Amino acid sequence: MRALNNFMNQPDLGKLILRVSLALMMLLHGISKLQHGVDWISGSLQSMGLPGFLAYGVFVGEVIAPIMLLIGFQSRIAALLMAGNMVVAIAIAHTGEIFALSSHGGWAIELQGFFLFTSLAIVFIGPGKFVVKN
Repeated sequence: MRALNNFMNQPDLGKLILRVSLALMMLLHGISKLQHGVDWISGSLQSMGLPGFLAYGVFVGEVIAPIMLLIGFQSRIAALLMAGNMVVAIAIAHTGEIFALSSHGGWAIELQGFFLFTSLAIVFIGPGKFVVKN
């Protein structure tokens, strides 16, 4: 039993798994925006009275920050950028769903919530010891 306890007590490995999974999942969203553009985000921002060029900030939160997080470079800053990106995404596209449930009974914005709260968890717990530079 002690060997199992020792094997299971790997906080740095847990942080690595958390960091890599968040980074890869967010990066896929960023790659999609690289391929298909951010015109719809720009339009949404403009309809809110904001400059459309701010839409390009999504590349920081969904491409650059996930790559930083993936390799473990300034991970807390990267995670904070990703959390900020998700706050903006929720504000632009999901405000009407914050208190809603999906047709399957889950939170309507559970993916966005996962990205936001997992990013914040990394901000507060740190990236662990498997990093390039912190």
